[in-house]
Amino acid sequence: MANDEPSEAVATRINRVFGSSQYFRLWIAQILSSGGDWLALFAILITAERIGGGTPEASVAYVMIARFLPGLVFGTAAGVLVDRWDRKRTMVVCDVGRAVTLLWLPFVDFVWQLVLASLILEGFALLWAPAKESSVPNLVPREKLTGVNSLSLVAAYGTFPLAAGASIGLASLATVIQRVGAVDFLRIDAESMAFYLDAATFIASAAIISRLALPRGPQTASGRAAASTRVWAPEQVFQDFREGWSYIFLNPTVRTVNVALAVGLIGGGMIVPLGPVFAEDVLNVDGGDGFRAFMVALGIGVAIGVAGLTLRQDRLNKEQVFLAAVFGAGACLFVATSMSTLVGSALLVGGLGVCAGTVYVLGITLLQESATEELRARVFAGLFTLVRSSVMLALLLGPASALFLNGLSDKFFDKDVSILGFDVIIPGVRLTLWLAALIVVAAGFLTLASRQGAARPGRP
Repeated sequence: MANDEPSEAVATRINRVFGSSQYFRLWIAQILSSGGDWLALFAILITAERIGGGTPEASVAYVMIARFLPGLVFGTAAGVLVDRWDRKRTMVVCDVGRAVTLLWLPFVDFVWQLVLASLILEGFALLWAPAKESSVPNLVPREKLTGVNSLSLVAAYGTFPLAAGASIGLASLATVIQRVGAVDFLRIDAESMAFYLDAATFIASAAIISRLALPRGPQTASGRAAASTRVWAPEQVFQDFREGWSYIFLNPTVRTVNVALAVGLIGGGMIVPLGPVFAEDVLNVDGGDGFRAFMVALGIGVAIGVAGLTLRQDRLNKEQVFLAAVFGAGACLFVATSMSTLVGSALLVGGLGVCAGTVYVLGITLLQESATEELRARVFAGLFTLVRSSVMLALLLGPASALFLNGLSDKFFDKDVSILGFDVIIPGVRLTLWLAALIVVAAGFLTLASRQGAARPGRP
């Protein structure tokens, strides 16, 4: 009996933090695969540069396009498939498929092989993500969703610095293993070590997920009936696809979250490509140093926001906090890019991180709470498609807008204006980031309008 007490205490603590031991296992699987995935991404980019010949930049670009393009084109179709399949089996097959693909990567010699492997990896990821997010409400109580989604964000992005550190250790380990002639056939180097380790993490993830007590399909009576009558005729698949997008646009909560995240990311995402230019042109510091300071501040801010949500999840009005965080993100970005010192600007970027982390976690939670079981995967696939599209637009529009506005500012204002007796420099990068902040604020007003429209009598 005495021996049972410690294990019971551990189980109680796990349930208190993770909602259930089942979700704790899923979280461990995500930690393993996310950390390995970051390692593999670094290795893939280095490999692309190495085998790219005289055009390494183009090789890296091809690989990055291969990572983004499938989600833009086939993201929502993945949701249709996941809503028809056994979610646990889908995740296990995807993990094993990614492991097999990674074991091939040490032996690629041409860029096209690396692009093909990237397409395959991304295809499996497109199926795994909505299957995972759709499964979470079946593993934890509703009141714990905010907390576990915060932990999921930590698992997805908190492993980035760990992977960066591990990549250095793997390079040293590869140097030692290379001295063993018996393993020459494995093509051991720093990159192949990362691929082998990532494959092992996916195998471990598949083993953990295979033992989870997940339902085979939709748990509602209507969901089970729909699943049993589904056929693979093209018109039926198209009907499922259309049904998913109709639900995304008509359900007030789902529509609100998607509008906020999609529009907000177009604005907020611009700080990534423009951060180094802003640091150099406006703050007069080294672009690399300034960008690293912004990214560290952003990461710390996200961590603070996630921790705050976890601690206060039982006392939150999720929709109100979500809306406030959207407006807060826009305000922080505007003030941050109005600063003239790196310290002040970085502090406000940290505030942007707090708001961004809050918006993301609460957005995922609201979708999990409101989406019906039989449509949940399509809802998340639609969200991830919108997120990818918005990030891509931010990466493309940010530099282009900065270049255009820089020319206008130079022509009409000589990049300097006087406001209340103060000289304010206005290069294109600052004007673009101010515009980005206004886009985020506009996302807040669109979110508010969507909520108010849903509250009117007769609206869906």
